[in-house]
Amino acid sequence: MILRIRSRDGTDRITVPDPASATVADLQRLIESHLTVPVPLQRISLDPALLLPTPSAAVPLLADPAAPLASLRLANGAFVYLAYPPDARSARPPPPRALSAAGSFGKKMTMDDLIARQIRVTRQENALCAAASFDRDAANAFQLYVAESLAFAAKRAGFLYGLVDAETKEVFVDFIYEPPQQGSEDVVHLMRDPDEEARVDAIAEGLGMRRVGLVFTQAVGRKASETGEYTVSNREVVQAAQLQAEGGIPEWVTAIVKLEVGDDGTGDVHFEAFQMSEICVKLVKDGVLETEIGDSDDPRLSKMRKEVMAGGKDTMEVDNDFFLVPVKISDHQAGRK
Repeated sequence: MILRIRSRDGTDRITVPDPASATVADLQRLIESHLTVPVPLQRISLDPALLLPTPSAAVPLLADPAAPLASLRLANGAFVYLAYPPDARSARPPPPRALSAAGSFGKKMTMDDLIARQIRVTRQENALCAAASFDRDAANAFQLYVAESLAFAAKRAGFLYGLVDAETKEVFVDFIYEPPQQGSEDVVHLMRDPDEEARVDAIAEGLGMRRVGLVFTQAVGRKASETGEYTVSNREVVQAAQLQAEGGIPEWVTAIVKLEVGDDGTGDVHFEAFQMSEICVKLVKDGVLETEIGDSDDPRLSKMRKEVMAGGKDTMEVDNDFFLVPVKISDHQAGRK
């Protein structure tokens, strides 16, 4: 049986050799072996809320090592959510050692000097937005069009308008503006009109609101990755980070709407909210994150234009999930927040 282990660092697959007799302790040892997270530092659950920056104490953990996996009714390909301290999975750099200068030029450099020169992509633990609440009618109207007219076969996007609570840093979304656009399974091109957007902004301002984020749907037939599951694609990372940089507020939130089909063939529409990490936005602003994406590129990975350090190693590619900072999501009725 293959289980998908989702953490704040991405999604990995682990094969459980004998699921009929395997226990939670066996799963923890497999996680330690494959993902290098020590068993004592693991917190695992079947509830995705475990990965929120401040998970509720009510999130049920798989805390009994002797519990059989069979009792959890895990199907092949099921998700298990894993939380651990930020540095638990990072490889430690070797102790500093002097490097010989090249010829008669340059100076001796230690490994610490080289590391300091690199761009370090670290995971952001806490979002700058405390929570995001969506007006039920606005959210329903957006997803209803995608479900009934597009059948989730093509992407759709819109800008979120509402307000930010200055004290709590919560974002309240009250309406969604959908600019002219063309969507396919993997890309949504926004045909933005500055004059029209200025009128929308003016209307929002008159209502005491402003632009606070982005929402986009994911198509059921989106491109698959040969290296594993992914939450957002490299194209979506670029688009979300660019618009967050343009947004001008630290609480800017991005929402995903997707259709999840169960084993019985029925589908449920799910909303998820997150922010792009500050380092991701900086990589876009500094021109380090590759924005030109080819058809053969792995959608699960974001390419860099120069080498960065992520997860304790030098790389030119970063798992997209590494850039996502989950945000708690809820809903409200217009006028009742």
